[in-house]
Amino acid sequence: MSEPVRFGILGLSMGYSRAKLAHEYPNAEIGCVCALNEDRAKTVAEEFGCAWTTDYAEMLARDDLDVIGVWTASGDHCSHCTMALDAGFHACTTKPMDIRVEACREAIEAAQRADRVLAVDFGLRYEPKVRKVRQALAEGIIGEVLFVDLQMKWMREQSYYDGGEPGGWRSRRQTEGGSIANQGVHMIDELYWLLGPVKTVEYGRIGTLAHDIETEDFCMASLTFQSGAWGVIQTTTSAFPNQGTKIGISGAEGSILLGGDRDIEIKRRDGEEVSLDDIQTEQDWPLHILDDMYRAVRQGRTPACPGIEGKRSVEIFTGVYQAHETGAPVHLDQPPASC
Repeated sequence: MSEPVRFGILGLSMGYSRAKLAHEYPNAEIGCVCALNEDRAKTVAEEFGCAWTTDYAEMLARDDLDVIGVWTASGDHCSHCTMALDAGFHACTTKPMDIRVEACREAIEAAQRADRVLAVDFGLRYEPKVRKVRQALAEGIIGEVLFVDLQMKWMREQSYYDGGEPGGWRSRRQTEGGSIANQGVHMIDELYWLLGPVKTVEYGRIGTLAHDIETEDFCMASLTFQSGAWGVIQTTTSAFPNQGTKIGISGAEGSILLGGDRDIEIKRRDGEEVSLDDIQTEQDWPLHILDDMYRAVRQGRTPACPGIEGKRSVEIFTGVYQAHETGAPVHLDQPPASC
């Protein structure tokens, strides 16, 4: 058995849950945590028995870490990853990969220069049910995919946007996108992973309807996939009460509905019953981002979402923003998913 991967965790909001996971996962160790808040960093370090710092450069100067995990403001993800890669570490980041395509490109190039792993933590790619849906589509269980619609109707109070570390980062354009880039990006990546690359963002409309923020809390968009399938997207953080997420995939021979609780229903035109239990997928698949990085670093495997694919969802939501600004379709050049 290979030695555990030693992680440095940057950012202790969402990063705390990953630090806790690393503490529990046998193939990972926490070597150092870094946060802006000194008391928070000390407290977490004491809990997990690791070093701490408030200076990212100090963490990057350490020689006892393998991977830097970035859980900071969205607009800083790739700059922090690039710094880690340039310092010789492997890197992973929470979603979205960034809010700028160019920043994603720079991080990918840094990983290539350093011959290091760069991955994005999209949890839905680790979900067994989602993998089964992907396999079902690949097997043509509902025939040629014609249309997909995504409805994400979530609620976020103003306090959510005012909070965070540093305070208010979720509300500012410089550090965050809005409902499609922050919350909706989970499902945007899921659509890309399930249905393949997007050819064109046909239409985009965004607005701020219910919050005092610079970013949007409502978004509507339409897409054309390279396969020819059409897509409609609706995301909001202004739906009260929270109504969750639904994805409907319509094919020539049936449909698949993914409910907000990951309930999945498959219906075929011929009446044949299809159970997810009957769909076989790759069994040796990573459990989560830490397991993913262990496999990539110690066993040379490709991550579930390598950096080059993490960039795809950023291309899509920035395409929606551009379509809104220009009133014209935005054409994308996306290759298929690699795994």
